[in-house]
Amino acid sequence: MSSARYYECTVKVEVTFIAEQSDIENNQYAFAYHVTIINTGNVAAQLISRHWVVTEANGERKEIRGLGVVGAQPLLKPAEHYEYTSGTLINTPMGEMHGAYQMVAEDGTQFDAVIAPFALAMPRILH
Repeated sequence: MSSARYYECTVKVEVTFIAEQSDIENNQYAFAYHVTIINTGNVAAQLISRHWVVTEANGERKEIRGLGVVGAQPLLKPAEHYEYTSGTLINTPMGEMHGAYQMVAEDGTQFDAVIAPFALAMPRILH
């Protein structure tokens, strides 16, 4: 049995277009994203901060940085998960988000939990 330290968190995202919070005539498109963060490593780790990059279909890009997620800095033991829902507003019917969570393991090792790119798309905008 290996006692090597293994630092990794897997991030899964599900996106929903929110029609009732969107104002299409004024180019405001609201999306909710439900995130599941799973500690797939073998060391407990705490989510300290987040870094998101939001890119709209017109090339406009904004970066969001902050402590924790929805007011929390969860500590995840190996195999534990944390879920939350948040949202974003963009000016085009399509866009993309990606980023990373900055994590600190119980032994002080810092690492990133990468958030792979995912689409923000109003229904029926893609074939």
